[in-house]
Amino acid sequence: MQLIWLRSDLRQHDNTALAAAAARGPTVAVYLLSPQQWLEHDDAPCKVDFWLRNLDELSKSLAALNIPLLIRPAAHWDQAPAELLKLCRQLKIEAVHVNEEYGVHESRRDAAVADTLKAEGITFHSYLDQLLFKPGSVLTKTGTYFQVFSQFRKVCYERLHRSMPALIQTPGKQAKLQIDSDPVPTSVNGFATPSQTLRDLWPAGEQEARRRLDTFTDAQIDYYQSERDFPAKPGTSQLSAYLAAGVISPRQCLHAALQSNQGEFESGKVGAVTWINELLWREFYKHILVGYPRVSRHRAFRQETEALAWRDAPDDLAAWQEARTGLPIIDAAMRQLLETGWMHNRLRMIVAMFLTKNLLIDWREGERFFMRHLIDGDLAANNGGWQWSASTGTDSAPYFRIFNPLSQSEKFDSEGLFIKHWLPELATLNKKEVHNPADVGGLFGAADYPSPIVNLSTSRQRALAAFKNLPSRTSTGGGDE
Repeated sequence: MQLIWLRSDLRQHDNTALAAAAARGPTVAVYLLSPQQWLEHDDAPCKVDFWLRNLDELSKSLAALNIPLLIRPAAHWDQAPAELLKLCRQLKIEAVHVNEEYGVHESRRDAAVADTLKAEGITFHSYLDQLLFKPGSVLTKTGTYFQVFSQFRKVCYERLHRSMPALIQTPGKQAKLQIDSDPVPTSVNGFATPSQTLRDLWPAGEQEARRRLDTFTDAQIDYYQSERDFPAKPGTSQLSAYLAAGVISPRQCLHAALQSNQGEFESGKVGAVTWINELLWREFYKHILVGYPRVSRHRAFRQETEALAWRDAPDDLAAWQEARTGLPIIDAAMRQLLETGWMHNRLRMIVAMFLTKNLLIDWREGERFFMRHLIDGDLAANNGGWQWSASTGTDSAPYFRIFNPLSQSEKFDSEGLFIKHWLPELATLNKKEVHNPADVGGLFGAADYPSPIVNLSTSRQRALAAFKNLPSRTSTGGGDE
């Protein structure tokens, strides 16, 4: 008997560990509920709810293959080895199959489980699945992990030209086992159930993920490069939550993008090429997680930036978190996050740079707040994005590049459509006034909107001074305006 231990791979199709287990013999699936660990990792209630809803859908599709899904408690990952060993003994399991996960805690958990099982003569197989390339296989000429995305991407493209990762065949139906599936819980202690409105924005299941991918690659990918920066337009794939939970694989995404681009990586449709780059950014940040484990431990990638004199400013932090900074593009973005569990990528950069540069508040505060609210929260991508914006990370924006939220707002939401959607109190302002209601002195129905909590010009100077004072600070290129 084979056991597949499901984690962030909640799908039946193109699932490496599932296919490998089923190829070896009768298979059972297990999922561990780990609320204490999830709380420690700042996983958002909407994300945990999304996991459970997808698990429920997966349970049904596995049942069609006669693969039972068992649910077991392991409040903290320390309990995983004992819990899995107990199950393996009960079911007389020969081998456990998993898809690799990355991050310090995940690696330690899997090593502990492997050792415990090995001592009982049970083999533990782990497979590359949530990435296109195994961390450690894409290295510089001197054998180190890449620190600059453009160089990493170049090597990835060379590899993909030589050999495309194939899609994994879905297992066939197995003979029925005398084991019943466990019901998937609808909630977990410590995590509030999100609003039905939020849930409706993110339907669960592989079918929905596939529908989104097909719709995007059929209709939208051609415009991706030109529309992805405009938050009022449906310019993005809306697949990040499904990728983070493993409801769809990066291989499926890559194959679909290439199919829409006649098999081209770097030529053909610029939209497809730009989107493949985004898949590679996701890849890059997971490789960073493995190559530089300090980023898993709340440390800055650029170690000299640990000496930054961040401000302790709880009132400013609260205003940012609660969408009342007095800067409409920031507040509209934060409301989008609070109400939908998601934020447009351009806006993630704008609000992150505002917090870390204009408010000079530690990026870790923003990173934590995002993880506690994002349905697509992913340690590697979230950490990578925050450190990029804060100029503490890899390939980061040079410290002197500071987005101006007003000019970003005018450039990417010129009509104010996004702002007015999320800040209806500004609906009566015209498209010029809506970006900075402070200019119209609270008139025209914007009286209940707060004044800006910070002066953009003086706060910019303050940030520049803080960064200039760092020991051995070197400016690097990279990033876009």
